[in-house]
Amino acid sequence: MPNWVSIMKKIAIAILILLVAWTAYTVKQEKEEEKPVKIQPEKGITLKLYNHQTDKIETVELEEYLVGVVAGEMPPNYPLEALKAQAIAARTYTLKRILSPQNTRGYHPGADLCTDPTHSQAYLSGEELRKRWGVKYYYYLSRVKWAVNSTKGKVLVYNGELIDPVYHASCGGQKTEAAKDVWGYDVPYLKSVTCLENDYPVETKTFKISYIDKVLGTDLKALAVSTGTKPVKISERTGTGRVKKIKLGSRIFLAEEIRYRLGLKSTIMTVSTRGDKIIFTTRGYGHGVGLCQRGAAALADKGKNYREILSHYYPGTKVVQYK
Repeated sequence: MPNWVSIMKKIAIAILILLVAWTAYTVKQEKEEEKPVKIQPEKGITLKLYNHQTDKIETVELEEYLVGVVAGEMPPNYPLEALKAQAIAARTYTLKRILSPQNTRGYHPGADLCTDPTHSQAYLSGEELRKRWGVKYYYYLSRVKWAVNSTKGKVLVYNGELIDPVYHASCGGQKTEAAKDVWGYDVPYLKSVTCLENDYPVETKTFKISYIDKVLGTDLKALAVSTGTKPVKISERTGTGRVKKIKLGSRIFLAEEIRYRLGLKSTIMTVSTRGDKIIFTTRGYGHGVGLCQRGAAALADKGKNYREILSHYYPGTKVVQYK
């Protein structure tokens, strides 16, 4: 007859050994994930910021700058975990450009970044924030500062190197886009991922054909008169359904170029014509690559923390402390 007491003791000991081994493995993993990344200089990191409002280059301390970036890039009433994720993405984006100046100073020589979000990141000064937030200034500022200060020194890395954590306001309620489908080159951590965003902007813009011919150097008006054919046609879409290439007259453009040059909010678009006008209706806001800010807020509302948010939008990356 089996000795059940002895058997249960052996099972308990085996389980205990497994738990100890698993705990040791988990701690080892966490230590490996938290391995700091070396960044110079170690203290007092500053950057040269070209301010479009003053037309001057200002020297700004990194963490102070990040308060203005998070406040300019993300609504201050978003969940704190989303604001923290934004702070880490913005810090990484900034340091990446400070440490790689040869790739980022073409717009404004002598500056690391500028205050134009189409060139780098949005940035609002204290004075601008007071005007924007009014009586809620101190409350909103405390939330943004908490997000920045509570993640101080934390950055995103892939294989031990700082990543380029691009982000956008709204993916339009569908998957984010892969870098390869927007800019033509593959980035392992900028893949298309699902997104929970369900509150996205829709915008319709109407342009005269003559205006588009002038801005883009196309021949839409002449083509329509001589052949009677439609002046615009979507020629290729990405796997997420965004427009990748669009034919205007006899020329084919990348949709991202059209978005930028015509001031459209997104490449999730429909295009139609009416008389001498072309009508673009877009959904979402931005290039669609990397972190979706509205999607980050949706994940935070579901209980996800900043690490989970960042690992979702930048797969394969790790949050580490720099030194």
